[in-house]
Amino acid sequence: MSSPRKAIIFLGDGMADEPLPELGGRTPLQAAHTPSMDRIAREGRSGTLLTLPEGFPTSSDVANMSVLGCDLATELCGRGPLEAASQGITLGPNDIAFRMNLVTEDEGGILRDYSGGQLPSEEAGEAIRLLNAQLGSASVRFHQGLSYRNLLVLSGAQFNAEIHCDKPDDNHGNPTAEHLPQATSASGELTATTLRSLIGRSRDILQARQANAIWPWSGGRAGAIHRLTERYGVTAAVISAVDVIKGLGRLMGMDVIEVPGATGYIDTNYEGKADAALEAIRTHDFVFVHVEALDEVSHAQDLALKLKAIEDFDSRLIGRVLASLDPSVAVAVLPDHPVPLRTGKHTRTPVPLAIRRADWKPDALQYYDELSAPSGTLGALQGRQFMDLLLGI
Repeated sequence: MSSPRKAIIFLGDGMADEPLPELGGRTPLQAAHTPSMDRIAREGRSGTLLTLPEGFPTSSDVANMSVLGCDLATELCGRGPLEAASQGITLGPNDIAFRMNLVTEDEGGILRDYSGGQLPSEEAGEAIRLLNAQLGSASVRFHQGLSYRNLLVLSGAQFNAEIHCDKPDDNHGNPTAEHLPQATSASGELTATTLRSLIGRSRDILQARQANAIWPWSGGRAGAIHRLTERYGVTAAVISAVDVIKGLGRLMGMDVIEVPGATGYIDTNYEGKADAALEAIRTHDFVFVHVEALDEVSHAQDLALKLKAIEDFDSRLIGRVLASLDPSVAVAVLPDHPVPLRTGKHTRTPVPLAIRRADWKPDALQYYDELSAPSGTLGALQGRQFMDLLLGI
């Protein structure tokens, strides 16, 4: 099989869904107007990819590592270290980094918003400054990220990652007290106790704010992740608004391309991302374009915004790129995981994918969606099979 010289992935985070009664039994992907994604399916081949296998967290770091062909058993390090890499934070051997959401709880201790109301970065920065001033030390440090997405780093040999932290976006409407960090071994007790203490003390510090508590999760130490250059011999770039994807890209040897106005929400600069992708594919072999907005509106269970986000992703990003892209460049479209509007939570259902390669004869599918893709000739892919197909291995 000849290898495409260049390839682009368009990834709509959380885009896959389930049939909804209010859409006449169709999924949002089926109901939305998506001529660009349908074109990729019509001119390419479709299938599915298992991105959240059993035994691993149902989080976006796991899912995107799966998409990019990582070996989860040996390379998964937790979301915290990936986001630290994005921010240029060097973790020492005794550092554990946690993704830390700034969240909103009500007076009864119920989690009402995992994103602190899509907290503006300016307000998040002030919250992080307060937390460092009152809780920071040589062993505890808070780092600002994008909006509600921030970091907590614990430093010292006394800490370890043998703890369990629930995901905040899985626990809307639940009492925070029932989802605090818990040790998974005796040696993890100090870490879990420290985190629970920081959560409790953060409420006093942030009580007058829109985001009035912290929720640390997905912690880990820096690990060894393969570089795409070493496996496929390609130069690569990543375009995303969020630290977890930029950090993963950086650790995999991708150049991180910043796009002004990329927000991680529905107001993101789609056209800027499209133009950046077209520019990047001129100088790189592989470009990974990630859009977070679909995930955010899916967690919010907002059907109207999900339909809008899908159509913006299709027309303002994918369509804009396809209109100017050399047809010899391979293109692929897929989500990293489903977020059904029915629950607002990630599921392990394999995601639909479509790949268009100039050297492939298309299969018979005409549309890109969750119900059509399993009938495609690519079949049910797992592990690194998707990346191997895209890059021609």
